[in-house]
Parts: sequence; structure tokens; C-alpha cells
Amino acid sequence: MATEPRPAGAPLALDALDHAVLRALHRDPRAPFSEVAAVAGVHERTVARRLDRMTATAAVAFTAALVPEYLGEGVTAEVAVRCAPGRVHETALALARRPEARSVEVATGALDVFAELNVPDHDALLSLVDAVIGRLDGVADVHSSVVLRLLLTASDWAPYDDEPTDVRRRAMEGRALPEPPALDELDRRLVELLRDDARMSTTRLARELRVGETTARRRLARLRTSHVLHLRLHAEPLVLGYPVEARFRLAVSHARMDAVIRRLAREPELRHLVVTTGTTPLLGYSSHRSTRDLHDFTTRVFGALEGVTSTEVALLMRTYKRAGFADGPERPRQGQR
Repeated sequence: MATEPRPAGAPLALDALDHAVLRALHRDPRAPFSEVAAVAGVHERTVARRLDRMTATAAVAFTAALVPEYLGEGVTAEVAVRCAPGRVHETALALARRPEARSVEVATGALDVFAELNVPDHDALLSLVDAVIGRLDGVADVHSSVVLRLLLTASDWAPYDDEPTDVRRRAMEGRALPEPPALDELDRRLVELLRDDARMSTTRLARELRVGETTARRRLARLRTSHVLHLRLHAEPLVLGYPVEARFRLAVSHARMDAVIRRLAREPELRHLVVTTGTTPLLGYSSHRSTRDLHDFTTRVFGALEGVTSTEVALLMRTYKRAGFADGPERPRQGQR
């Protein structure tokens, strides 16, 4: 069914039925349209049409990816770039085109462009920062830090649900995640198929993998109950009614780090939280309905954190890449934030 293109920069307007469809698919991205229709109180064809309209742009999409941080694979780094005047847009576009970049955004503050990168090892990170990013026209300064611990991702941000995910609950309680399952080639091939089509039927998965349907169903269930596979409905916060996004860094004393993490994890506005190297090792992202809500959040939450010696909050002005989806026709498939 043909869909009218949205004017550039115009947010996708959702009504109550759209939100009902997204709510059901947020809880189970692979739910059959018949189940979604029953929850929403409409016909399956209506659900399909609504979803087609919402997925016509990258504002709403289904994503599937293994989380290398949880598997202990590769190196994830946060890079901040200061640009020469007039070169911010070009620099952000160049970073968004890089396959190593999982997210790229421009924010307020002394540094202009921020990117999350995933590379095979530290040598690859050095080459990327020095030989590629550092040589981009308009790049005046580059700051990098390596992610030591991944605590929360966008998969743990639940605007439709009050119940925290298992990962968020563990962070709130200061409990470690269980050991990741051992993955073999069949598991990884299955995930590759889901990257292309997160709602691919189990029957087709089995056919593509050349295994029995029971095997495919069992493998998929095992991956979905683990924390190493993020299979989710990705929806831009703006579309869901959260147009204000912030990026913050906190300097925290080592003695208070665990307590601060537990306190932050309780806040539903948080959609990403990591511990990195550097003098401000706690890095997070949050989504809000208004700048007033952001102000209330920073005052209420950051003001109550013991052991925090400095706070930096930046307002995201534009996101060029999120969850591996670039802002434009180029949409690589990887990442989670």
C-alpha cells in the first residue's frame, strides 16, 4: 500500500490506535497481527496498514542484533568531536556513514558531535580515531573513551510499561547479569536472518537455516530469553511523545559508583547507561516530554546523588544515526541505542 511521504522534519503523528499497535508490538515484536488486532480491537488488515504507515520511515522499525558488550566481543567506544565552525553537519554525516558507528548525534556544549563505535579491538579503535576521524575536514579535536560496562540500553526503555525489564531490575538491585549463553554458527545465522526481517516466520527461519521447525523455534526462544539478543520494536522517542533528549556525564567517586548506578536505573526516563574510562565515567541518555521535564529530572535526580563531583548535561539537537539506522536512505542494521 502506497504511503504519503512526510515533509522533511515533520514528526509522524500517531493516534490512539497507532499507540495501541505499538504498545502490543513493544511487548512482543513478533506477535501475530491477529493477536495485536485482538488487543487493539480492530481487524488484522487495519493493524497491517497502520504498521506499514509507521515503518515507511526509520521512525518506527524492527531491529534484531546481538549485543557485543554482553558477549565480550570487540570494543565499544564513545567518541566526542569538536568541530570547526560550519563543519558540524558534514562531520556528523561522515561519522554516520561509517559501518562502525552505531549512533551519531549533535548536542549542545563545548563538544559538537558524539558517536558510539564498535570495533574488533583496540588497534582498530586507534586506527579509526587517528587515521579516519582525526583526519576529517573540520575536525578540531577528538575525545575517546572505552565502555567498561553496559548497564541499560534502549531495549530497557519502556514508555508503555511500568514494569522494568529484567536487565533494568538487575541494575536497580545491583545484581550482575547471568553468564551469556554459548553461541554457535547456527545461532549467529539465525540472528542474521532476523536482522533482515525481525518478524520472519519460524517456518521460514527453519527453511533458511535448513533445520527442523522445532530446532528453529527452540533456538529462537533460547536467544530471546537471554540478554545477548535485542529483538525489539524501535520507535523514535519524538514519535512516542518524548521530543527532548539529553546526554549526561557524571564524575562519581569509586566508593559511591554502585549506589549511583542503582539509583539512576530506577528512573524510567533513562534509555542508555554505561560506565566508561575517563574522568566522567558514567554516561547516560534520557528522554523527556519537555525541557521543563528535563529540568525537573536533573534537579530531582542528580541533586540527590551522593558521591557525584561533577555533572555535564547536553541537549541533543539532532540524531543522525540511532540503532544503526541513519537519518536518510542509508540504513545499516546494527546497534542498540
